[in-house]
Amino acid sequence: MINFYKDPGFLGTKAYLYSDITLILILVSAALFTIGWQLAVRKRYQSHRWVQTTAVILNAVVVLIVMIGSFIKNISPGIAGKLNETSYLVPTVHAIIGITGLVLGVFVDLRGNNLVPKALQFRNYKLFMRTSYALYMLATLVGVIVYLVLYT
Repeated sequence: MINFYKDPGFLGTKAYLYSDITLILILVSAALFTIGWQLAVRKRYQSHRWVQTTAVILNAVVVLIVMIGSFIKNISPGIAGKLNETSYLVPTVHAIIGITGLVLGVFVDLRGNNLVPKALQFRNYKLFMRTSYALYMLATLVGVIVYLVLYT
């Protein structure tokens, strides 16, 4: 039987299988976000909405199932005394950027699907979408750095 938390990964690093799968899923979500952005540029808004919603769901599932638990278990206990170490600092920066991007991205997606109350709706939709996209991409980049720092 496959043990995702103990079996070696398939990317040729010291990472476990779950870390390799997580990296691939996050890169897929980043690619989907970029495809969705290009659909919006081409004014294909219905397709844009579906692609972005799929990317938000995929990203949120990976973050909620894998990343938050991993951070709480492996990083947060040592933050107080080891934040000056790269293996603690980079994941902490990643977590701050990532959770900010996730919360904003989920909110923007809910707004794009008309699932937020009128009082919480915003008018400058492009600003919120662009900010969310930038945070997702930055979190992805820092996440790849985390992977490289921890497993290579």
